[in-house]
Amino acid sequence: MARILFVYGTTDGHTRKICGTMQTRLNDIGDEAELVAVEDVDSVDLDAFDKLVVGASIRYGKHSKAIRAFVTDRKDQLDAKPNAFFTVNVTARKPEKNTPETNPYIGKFLEQVPWRPAKIGVFAGVINYPSYGFFDRTMIRFIMWMTKGPTDPHTHVEFTDWAKVDDFANEIHAMTTNGGVAA
Repeated sequence: MARILFVYGTTDGHTRKICGTMQTRLNDIGDEAELVAVEDVDSVDLDAFDKLVVGASIRYGKHSKAIRAFVTDRKDQLDAKPNAFFTVNVTARKPEKNTPETNPYIGKFLEQVPWRPAKIGVFAGVINYPSYGFFDRTMIRFIMWMTKGPTDPHTHVEFTDWAKVDDFANEIHAMTTNGGVAA
């Protein structure tokens, strides 16, 4: 049994939902997974966990400053344990942009921080126009129009591949102390 901490940054709650799904999966297979918002991470002892996972949403092409600061400030603690990073973005709804190698936000993120996660994942997010304020709804509709996504202001669509989320949780479970996967 491993103790696993998920540190997440979310804009509208979907990254937290993905972390919660992985938490349930990991707890079901014998690990002890916990979640903490990046804003509350200072209240948690990272050294008390065996593995660390960071999940971050994208808004307007960027991960939050809090996530970037966390992985920069805590790089040594992250590197000392098996670790993983995943990003959640609507761009990943497209098959040609839903892997760490093809998603444009992974490369940008890794250019901005000194940390090199041992495992990286990419998950498609959600569009929920009714929950957005006027500005966000307008901007996101424009972005979706440009990228041939849904633009109806009443749309609420979840693009997340939940089987892929479960697979990533299984990979986290299998990570060993050297960041590799158990044989």
